[in-house]
Amino acid sequence: MKTLADMRPVYVVGIGLHPYQNRSDTTYVTLGLRAVREALADAGITWPDVESAYIGNALVGMAAGAGMLRYLGMTGIPFAQVENASASGSTAVRQAAMEVAAGFTDVSLAMGVDTVDQWRTGPAKARVRGLADSLAAPFTHFAMLTEKYMQESGATPEQIAKVAVKNHRNGAHNPYAQRQQERTLEEVMAPPRISGVLTRLQCTPVGEGAAAVIVMSEEGMRRHGIDRRRAIRIAASASRSEEIFGRENYDVALTRKTTFEAFEQSGIAPKELDVLEVHDAFTIEELLYVEAMGLCEQGEAAAALERGDYDIGGRHAVSPSGGLIAMGHPLGPTGTGQVAEVVRQLRGEAGVRQQPNARVGLAHMVGIGPVCLVHILVRDN
Repeated sequence: MKTLADMRPVYVVGIGLHPYQNRSDTTYVTLGLRAVREALADAGITWPDVESAYIGNALVGMAAGAGMLRYLGMTGIPFAQVENASASGSTAVRQAAMEVAAGFTDVSLAMGVDTVDQWRTGPAKARVRGLADSLAAPFTHFAMLTEKYMQESGATPEQIAKVAVKNHRNGAHNPYAQRQQERTLEEVMAPPRISGVLTRLQCTPVGEGAAAVIVMSEEGMRRHGIDRRRAIRIAASASRSEEIFGRENYDVALTRKTTFEAFEQSGIAPKELDVLEVHDAFTIEELLYVEAMGLCEQGEAAAALERGDYDIGGRHAVSPSGGLIAMGHPLGPTGTGQVAEVVRQLRGEAGVRQQPNARVGLAHMVGIGPVCLVHILVRDN
């Protein structure tokens, strides 16, 4: 099976976002166009230079991309709307990168946009249901995983909550984050509890927003005079869906398999990662996923977090954007926004959130399905 490593190199050359925010009267068109225009300006190109586009969303509805992009000009480019639950934006990035790597186009837009609407999921209509579907909401599922992790690793509720303390601290310095306020451990652990030991501030807010990236080939970069020093190479793009994983949690097992596929594609080892954006919709997820990715041994993530290993300036900066817990999780844009944050870090343009000397980054998303996508990005110069 071919991977990005077998095709021509692909680079992210432009990034843009609309700040993630609570549900408002802002139209998805306004959200999306701000992100796209910011990405175009960052790359130093105009809309007619874009040769294809992929628009990720989960809630907006049919033909949303066409209704939005026509405001930039009807240039006749091919585009497709991508829906892959929380991983919609990540999938849009993968599709754009694969198209450029394969030589179909030299310049492609990948973006995500969503605004809170009625949730209508396909699995609910599939008539194939799990035994506990009506008994365990997502927050209950992750509360039970939290309890299991504490029993097996010896971690305390306070250590779990420190994931949120770290990520709220990071989000407080991110102008695009939905939650921009530092929180103490006492504030994070304060009621109300959503389920088990998980409190409100340990769970992601779901709002609205948009994120966009421009990807280019080397030929496209030469033609448009792109500054190579700000171009970040996509070294790997891995995508997998569910398998039979036995008794292990399926999101964790799927994350491990997808991440190590990306490591194999890129030739990157876990210890080389400087910065990661992970799917931390609930605090326990960050700990489970960094263990699955090989950043530490199983059961040791809480202690590593407490040592500062995952702080900005630590061994690996985990979710310097604030992660889903503070940055927010508007579904469609989330994965694209993760890639934009990694690019910002590898360029050295993240300001007070900057991980020093960052050269290698990873963006990880899981979605209903389940599906998992992992991108590894590298600064070559």
